[in-house]
Amino acid sequence: MPLTDTALRQAKPTEKARRISDAKGLYIEISPSGGKLWRMKYRFGGKEKRLSLGIYPAVSLAQARKDCEAARDLLAKDIDPAADKKEVRRIAAVAISDSFEHVAREWHKVWSVSRSTKHAAQVIQRLEVDVFPEIGSTPVSKVTAPMLLAIAQKVEKRGAHDLARRAYQNAGQVLRYAVGHGLITHNVATSVRPGDVLKPQVKKHFARLDGRDMPELLRKIDVYDGYPRTRLAMRLMALTFMRTTELIGATWDEFDFPAKMWRIPKERMKMGLPHIVPLARQTLEVLQAIKDSGSGPVVLFPGERDHERHMSNNTILFALYRMGYRGRMTGHGFRGVASTILHEMGHRHDLIELQLAHQERNETSAAYNFATYLPQRAEMMQAWADHLDLLKATPQPAEQS
Repeated sequence: MPLTDTALRQAKPTEKARRISDAKGLYIEISPSGGKLWRMKYRFGGKEKRLSLGIYPAVSLAQARKDCEAARDLLAKDIDPAADKKEVRRIAAVAISDSFEHVAREWHKVWSVSRSTKHAAQVIQRLEVDVFPEIGSTPVSKVTAPMLLAIAQKVEKRGAHDLARRAYQNAGQVLRYAVGHGLITHNVATSVRPGDVLKPQVKKHFARLDGRDMPELLRKIDVYDGYPRTRLAMRLMALTFMRTTELIGATWDEFDFPAKMWRIPKERMKMGLPHIVPLARQTLEVLQAIKDSGSGPVVLFPGERDHERHMSNNTILFALYRMGYRGRMTGHGFRGVASTILHEMGHRHDLIELQLAHQERNETSAAYNFATYLPQRAEMMQAWADHLDLLKATPQPAEQS
């Protein structure tokens, strides 16, 4: 007698599993714990077999009957429904493992190891927000250049021009990973450049002084009447030309005073690589002054209100504003000035780039060693500190005879 929904709901478990038949081999098996599993009994290749069709009530009686009919149709075509179900699952699993999103996440696991936590999080978030919704489920072998360009153009339309290019670049990195692992034979991202369809990007430069204006700035820093540790932070920035976030986040345990080295861990560096700053004599004097100023036991530059945290990113910028350099100089500007002057002084380009912690996009930089040419860099940093002393002592134009 065929099953009914009422009979299914009222069916109770017993000490042993029991079966209640419907029709055409369909039955429900009730376990001692009360679970109700749909099964279909059939014969294929001379053997009796069973096909699982799901759990009641998630799979209703009507649905179980439809699935049973579909399995019967396969049997009529001499296809084993159990084997067909396994193949469908296998194809689905392959589709997931071969999807762009799956490959991208595997790439990110490998790529992020040598990057800062912050940078790695930004990249995966960019993929999750802009790329995965568009092509995440697409097999990596089916991704095309027009698909990638469409993503970049969509990002560009909301005014995020730089992010549009980065999204395209990150997608290209994923496809390069896929090529390396034999999932595809060609990286379609290399066929077209974002610049071929995206609007030209206007490059912004951080405001910075001309080298001839540095003497006056250095003298103004020395007499800055604001927060004392802000003055010392600006002096240290001029001597080390580190990025603002890398400077203000410094902790005392990063400094090896006997070795005259400031060792910054990769987690705090923009490029996600550890960095060493050789400490010149004048730099050591500034560090001692920071200690004498009552700096915190952990951070060099604690905030004015919260001494457990470092000062704000804008502290140095606002100090420059107060000294009259709004629109003319930023914390980042010290890096550009140092690069220009050091080149003018005749120092080697590769040493300057290493000390600036730049990561040039070529294969040589992939083998970047943060301790490369340390003796030469230490000599250059001392020469830089000595040059800053000379600049401070340079008379202003009105003072010259």
